[in-house]
Amino acid sequence: MDFHLTHEQMMIKKMMKEFADEVVAPGATERDRNKAFPKDIFDQLGQLGILGLPFPEEYGGGGADTICFAIAVEELSRACGSTGITYSAHVSLGGAPLNLFGTEAQKREYLVPICNGDALGAFGLTEANAGSDAGGTETEARLEEGEWVINGSKCFITNASYAKVIPITAVTSRINGEKEISAIIVPADAQGFSITEPYEKMGLNASNTTELFLENVRVPEENILGKRGEGFKQFLITLDGGRIGIGAMAVGIAQAAYEDALNYAKQRTQFGRAISKFQAIQFKLADMALKIELARQMVYKAAWLKDQGKKFTKEASNVQIIRIGNLHGGLYRSHSDSWRERLYARISG
Repeated sequence: MDFHLTHEQMMIKKMMKEFADEVVAPGATERDRNKAFPKDIFDQLGQLGILGLPFPEEYGGGGADTICFAIAVEELSRACGSTGITYSAHVSLGGAPLNLFGTEAQKREYLVPICNGDALGAFGLTEANAGSDAGGTETEARLEEGEWVINGSKCFITNASYAKVIPITAVTSRINGEKEISAIIVPADAQGFSITEPYEKMGLNASNTTELFLENVRVPEENILGKRGEGFKQFLITLDGGRIGIGAMAVGIAQAAYEDALNYAKQRTQFGRAISKFQAIQFKLADMALKIELARQMVYKAAWLKDQGKKFTKEASNVQIIRIGNLHGGLYRSHSDSWRERLYARISG
């Protein structure tokens, strides 16, 4: 098993690290405080060709693999969580279902603008009573004279205010109490379609999170995404890929916290020396570094499995529930603490 990054992956990591440090990080605190969406950053990411990173080149994408996508999410999140989640949702929730299930015409019309940065990607799944229970969808669409007439609402939708089209899930028929759920592409400027002001949140304030309302919204019958009745299966596949992005985001934020902690430990003095010289602090830092690396490798494994066309649902689910700071404290305990000392010596320079 080869744990080395490929040349392309290393190039993406270098470029994204430099971009995150020089462009994203400087204004992150101010953007979060003012709830300012980082539109200029995404304009630049579009110019760099990063917005379509894992999508086919024929649609304006970069043709890169899922590990490259995870690396990009991690580096952006390390500098700014809001930017990281915006990018992750743009690719894995907005662009991915169009790429996976769209017709050639749909990809040309809707995926190309997502890849070149003319629009951000968004996906309308969650409802007030249908989040984790995605089968609880109540938004309905009925076929009427060659058009889908859609009524319902969606909540906690990322990037909706900056999307040109939003694939949504809706119940397209009910047979003996069983729902037929389909995915339908809805233009953001369709009559009867409205987007609320962003939510008041406790964090990630520079990301765009809104509610959607659909009142007798009419879209052409051909706007159905994939096959009718396969919406439930489609969004489960979509969410598996999305979990890789969320895991990468968690790793990036944890890496930033660790780097801040390490720098602080080197600067803070007690009893005439930096607290980084105290063994107890060194052990804490070594534990942090180890847990972050474990999480990163979990993300990369899920991404690798996806790229190999293998099942990755379990691994993606494991990645999503990463709680780096809350992993059991005894998990890495050893009868000898010498490994911590060696690890700390490497990470502290």
